Amino acid sequence: MKEGSIVPRRGNVPKREILPDPMYNSVLVTKLINSIMLDGKKGVAQKVVYDAFDIIKQKTDRNPLEVFTEALNNIMPSLEVKARRVGGATYQVPIEVRPDRRQTLGLRWLTSYARKRNEKTMKERLSGEILDALNNTGGAVKKREDTHKMAESNKAFAHYRW
Repeated sequence: MKEGSIVPRRGNVPKREILPDPMYNSVLVTKLINSIMLDGKKGVAQKVVYDAFDIIKQKTDRNPLEVFTEALNNIMPSLEVKARRVGGATYQVPIEVRPDRRQTLGLRWLTSYARKRNEKTMKERLSGEILDALNNTGGAVKKREDTHKMAESNKAFAHYRW
């Protein structure tokens, strides 16, 4: 820890304001760019995202921002499980996901499953994953389904919520 830095002992740290991206004027696109970015190379990440959006526009003839928003809604989970120790046993307790965490998880899953795809360039992978998510297929949507299934199968432990 740096000398002289102030750590809040009480209360929460205010969230940093994220500026909307220059092309689509959307905070959501900025968050996608930030999640794609590696080693602080924002210019590269912006190019990847905007090129992916161009590919989406060519393939669907729709506004890529609308397509992306719709796809992200298909990825975002509404339930997740959290490990909770009761006595000697650890239970997977299903909990509802806060809206900001839903969005973060959706973006995280989208980028991680886009990176795992087999297309040649990242822009093709990202556009492919977004289009798959739009059609309720692909790795990120499967991850959401698995998360919901896990929450559903552990419904019996819902009374351990805190």
